[in-house]
Amino acid sequence: MKAVINAERLVMQSVMGQIHHPAMAPNHYRIDTVTGVPRVLPGTGAITYNVKIGDCVYAMECDHVEPGVSIQNPNDKENVALNTLACVGNRATVVSGDAKGAAGFVTGTHGGIEHVLVYFPDDALDMMAIGDKIQIRAQGQGMRIEGFESTVTVMNTSPELFEKLNVTVDNGRLTVPVAARVPAYLMGSGIGSSSAYRGDYDIMTADRAEIKRLGLDKLRYGDIVALDNCDNTFGRGYLGGAMTIGVVIHSDCILAGHGPGVTGLITCREPVIDIVIDKNANLANFFLD
Repeated sequence: MKAVINAERLVMQSVMGQIHHPAMAPNHYRIDTVTGVPRVLPGTGAITYNVKIGDCVYAMECDHVEPGVSIQNPNDKENVALNTLACVGNRATVVSGDAKGAAGFVTGTHGGIEHVLVYFPDDALDMMAIGDKIQIRAQGQGMRIEGFESTVTVMNTSPELFEKLNVTVDNGRLTVPVAARVPAYLMGSGIGSSSAYRGDYDIMTADRAEIKRLGLDKLRYGDIVALDNCDNTFGRGYLGGAMTIGVVIHSDCILAGHGPGVTGLITCREPVIDIVIDKNANLANFFLD
């Protein structure tokens, strides 16, 4: 049967950010971990027109690129709230500029740069400008799964997304469809963070042969993935038997210890989550016609 959550108890609040201009350090080179060659590539921030959920994370020449629209609140404390309360699948609306009224949804949160990433259709992107404000109906933090309150933690997940994940319960265990499975030894940048309630951590991709062997060379933005032996309950770390379900949010990266980013959605410390591989487990299939 389908898993049941405490949807009626989840508070919905407005949070807001504005489209963030890309930023670079004066030394704008990034060192390729494989070749050692300095490169200059597009990165975080902006309205990104030709990188979208459902696309392969390796398809373009870029580093940490965020699909769709990247937003940030210029007030530091308010930006923490934006990044913590906005959950994947929450509905978003443009509230200023020529695209005012356009509707989209949250696709992830990116740590370090502290961005919330939002999908909008192409006609809205064409009318947007840097600095336009986007308001999100934030709802999801505090979610619990009936019967698993003490063993499973849900985070960064909207009630709408949870419904679309098609999580089922059988004999005291949860089953979650995922597009790919990632071993713990590939998790890099962001591991050791004290909280997984915002941001992400990266699947390391320097070992291309291993990535291909595991079928991770086909990862897409918006893929739902399982991270084996990864515990995100009180921060991000390794724990035998643990499992984290997450969503791929940004592109591959050339820096050492980096790669496609994953925002955590569901995590357990005890082995109570099973997975089934379903290549359709992607935000584009859940939210787009």
